[in-house]
Amino acid sequence: MAFSGKWELESQEGYDAFCKLVGIPDDIIQKGRDFKTVTEVVQSGNDFTWTQHYPSNAKVTNNFTIGKECDMHTIGGKSFKATVNMDGGKLTVSFPNYHQVNEVSGDKLIETSTAGSVVLKRISKKI
Repeated sequence: MAFSGKWELESQEGYDAFCKLVGIPDDIIQKGRDFKTVTEVVQSGNDFTWTQHYPSNAKVTNNFTIGKECDMHTIGGKSFKATVNMDGGKLTVSFPNYHQVNEVSGDKLIETSTAGSVVLKRISKKI
């Protein structure tokens, strides 16, 4: 259960360009730029509860089972259907505007979101 636990954002690359590309307003980008997002993951076999805590007490929780279609939600409040897959220990999912890969390497959670040629890479430490 490598993903289980609480993770606090340590560093990120490509934040501004990625947020602008996916349509996040400038004021929200500003608030989130230096915010230490906390990701809380509960994993039980192939079942996950994935919660991200954002500025202004906002949070998004997604519940999913590997390989099964589910309802997912974005920070912008949009809902969509997606299937999260596990490939070589990495979680992969396609959101409406981007593709995301999550993996654990040592004591780090690495989230890589790609929209065209723009990449957001976020590295969080286990707390």
